[in-house]
Amino acid sequence: MALALAGCSGGEEGSTSSDDPIVVGISLPLTGDFSEPGKGVQRGYQAWAKIVNDKGGLLGRQVELKILDDQSNADRVVSDYEQLIGQDQVDVVVGPFSTRLVVPAARVAEEYGMLFVEPAGAAKEVFEQGFKNLFYAAPAVANDHYNHLAEYILGLPAGQRPTTAAYAAMDDPFAQGTAYGLKEKLEAGGVRTVVDEVYPPNTTEFSGIAAKIAASKADLVVGGSQYQDGVNLIVALQQLAYQPKLAAFSTAPTSPEFAAAIGDKTEGILAPTGYTQKAPYPSNVEFVEKYTAQFGTPPEEDEANAYTTGQVVAAAITAAGCAEQGECQQKLIDWVRGNTVETVVGPLSWDATGKPQGAHMIQQWVGGEIQIVLPADAKEADIVYPKPAW
Repeated sequence: MALALAGCSGGEEGSTSSDDPIVVGISLPLTGDFSEPGKGVQRGYQAWAKIVNDKGGLLGRQVELKILDDQSNADRVVSDYEQLIGQDQVDVVVGPFSTRLVVPAARVAEEYGMLFVEPAGAAKEVFEQGFKNLFYAAPAVANDHYNHLAEYILGLPAGQRPTTAAYAAMDDPFAQGTAYGLKEKLEAGGVRTVVDEVYPPNTTEFSGIAAKIAASKADLVVGGSQYQDGVNLIVALQQLAYQPKLAAFSTAPTSPEFAAAIGDKTEGILAPTGYTQKAPYPSNVEFVEKYTAQFGTPPEEDEANAYTTGQVVAAAITAAGCAEQGECQQKLIDWVRGNTVETVVGPLSWDATGKPQGAHMIQQWVGGEIQIVLPADAKEADIVYPKPAW
C-alpha cells in the first residue's frame, strides 16, 4: 500500500527539474502488531509535510511522502526500503516505528549511503551496529528513559525507599530496554529484583504474570510495555488487588486511549515521555496548533517524534542546499552529525553512534490527568509517592 501527500509539482514525472517535489520514502507498520503507534507516526510525518508545504516547501520544492506498509514485519521493511531507494529513487528516507524494524531498515539505507533519521528505534542495540548514517530524533535512548525516576527513588530516605521491584517486559528491544535500564540502576542502588518476566509480543493473557508479581508483594512494579500489553497487565494486577508503592509502564499510560481502557484507576501510574504538548518551544506551539487543526486532536509522543524526524531532515536539507541521492546524502549526514537542531522536543544533538544526548521526562497520572513530575525544572505537578490504591 502506498500513500502520498504531495504539493503541486511543476515538472514532468521522471524529470530533475527544481520544480519537482522532494520525495521522502517511508515504510511504516500500518497493519500488524505495531499498527497503532505506526499510524501515529504516519500522522506526525503528514503534519510535518503539510506545515512545510504550506510555507513553500524546502529549497523551493514541495515535499511528497511515499509511504509503504511493512505490516510490522522485518523482512517486509527491508524490501520496502530496497524498493523506495533502489526502484522508486526517492530523494531522502526516514525511519519506521520500532527497533525491530529500524535496525534492518537502517542497514538498507546505509548500503545506499542514505541519511537515516528515525523516530522510534531507541533500544541500545540500535547504536551498537556501527551505523554511520543513523540518528534517533528523540531526547534519549530506551535505557535512559527512566534516569530521572531512578534518581528520585534512590534519593528517597532509607525508610521510604522501595526495597523490592518486579519487572515484566515484552520480548522487544525497546520495551525491555526501558524496563531493564531502570532495573540496572535500581539494583546498583540496592533495590532487589523479586520478579523478572519476559513475554512474547502477541501476549494477551497476563493472569499468570500478574499472580507472580502480586505474590511477591514487590514495592515497585515496572512494565516494559507497548500499549495493549501494558493495559492488559495493569488490569490483571488491579483484579488481584495488588497495591505497589510505585507503578511505571512505558508507552501505555501516555496514550490518549489509556484512561478509557483502565477506567478510574489511573491515579499514580508513571511513564517516561520525551514530549509534552505544553513545551514552550516555538516550533512545538505551531505543531500543536496546526496538528490539532489537521487531525482534530492534539499530538502525542509518537506523532511528535515523527515530526521531530522531519524537522531534523529539513534542517539538514536547508543547510546542505540539496535533497537527492548520491553525494548530497553524505553532506546531509555530516551536517546532522556536527550540529544541534531545534525541535518540538527541544534542542537535539548526537554522539558518533547517532545516540541523542538527553533524558526523558517522567509523567504521572495526577488528579485525573497525566502531568510531568520529573525533573524538577520541568514539572507540572509534584510526584505522588506512594501511589494511591487502584
